[in-house]
Amino acid sequence: MPVKNAMTAEFLRSAFGGESMAHMRYLVWAETAEKEGKLNVARLFRAVSQAEWVHAKGHFRVLGGDIADMAVTAGAVFGLRSTAENLEGAAMGEDHEVDQMYPAYIAVAEAQGEKEAVRTFSFALAAEKQHAELFRKARAAVLEGRDIELEGIYVCPLCGHTVLDGAPDKCPVCGMGKDRYERF
Repeated sequence: MPVKNAMTAEFLRSAFGGESMAHMRYLVWAETAEKEGKLNVARLFRAVSQAEWVHAKGHFRVLGGDIADMAVTAGAVFGLRSTAENLEGAAMGEDHEVDQMYPAYIAVAEAQGEKEAVRTFSFALAAEKQHAELFRKARAAVLEGRDIELEGIYVCPLCGHTVLDGAPDKCPVCGMGKDRYERF
């Protein structure tokens, strides 16, 4: 069922735009990390890029509605710098979503009775908290002159939950089984 309220629809479009840009930005930053010899940081960027795609897809599907041209306004961190600076920008972007964007979007969607919008925004919010911490951990390693240590990165295909070194038996955010997580 398409979203009924214009404000929630606008927020879904904005979140779709922001997540889409993050998806692409992280792929570009992965290339930089690779060139700097930080192969695990590159994997982290690619994994989180996949999680951002999961969020964008969720917002897009919930939006539903007619096919039409729409302006999409979304905030984003731009720039291509060193891997340490790119990780700082990534953490800043995730912090914005956690501290400001998604809590506001969820509050409006709840007030407007848009349950599916609340769900997709809540999934993204939970994952973005993890992403910010992972980027900070990776940045600390890079600032020490090393790559982040990890065996694998796992992303839930339904909500974007992202963890290092092993998927949980059941996603703590959406309940998806361990066997469905994508490994990077």
